[in-house]
Amino acid sequence: MPTIHNPSFYIAHTDSAASMRLTNQLKHYFNALQPSRRIIIVCVGTDRCTGDSLGPLSGTLLSKYRSNSFDLYGTLENPIHAMNLDETIERIYTTNIDPFVIAIDACLGRAASIGTIHIIDGPLRPGAGVNKQLTPVGDIHISGIVNVGGLLGYQVLQNTRLHLIMSMANMISRSLFVAISISGKEDHEQLGAK
Repeated sequence: MPTIHNPSFYIAHTDSAASMRLTNQLKHYFNALQPSRRIIIVCVGTDRCTGDSLGPLSGTLLSKYRSNSFDLYGTLENPIHAMNLDETIERIYTTNIDPFVIAIDACLGRAASIGTIHIIDGPLRPGAGVNKQLTPVGDIHISGIVNVGGLLGYQVLQNTRLHLIMSMANMISRSLFVAISISGKEDHEQLGAK
């Protein structure tokens, strides 16, 4: 779980235009991709801690869409966490040539920033917010600030509101799917929810 320093794009999840702005920002990345680059979404976190469940919950919501336009790793049922992250990264790069990897994770930040969603160029550094050093992942990453950073990282994560996580995960998953769809990466015969 990273701590945010210099985001390239951020918006409060309560902003009335948040979903549209997230979608437009993500669409720019997808429009710039070579057609041969496979989109891979890696949702990092665990379902054992409310504050750290943003990634796997986003993955579960994304899995509801019928799409062959991206590969998805990390759901509530099969989370990607410290114990299987390296194995997952290895699998992604041995089965895909030059994939475009998007990592999603919760993070800690300032009190005034709780509820903001960030899209950041470069890899996610999972575990940084709770002083863990895990393998970086992603060409870009999406982080949601779920609570206040500091010395009590794990306790703060355990006391994060589920409503906040649900709202942010819904917005991230919907924006990602719509951005893939409208950028032409989506097979239109596969559009829709399961």
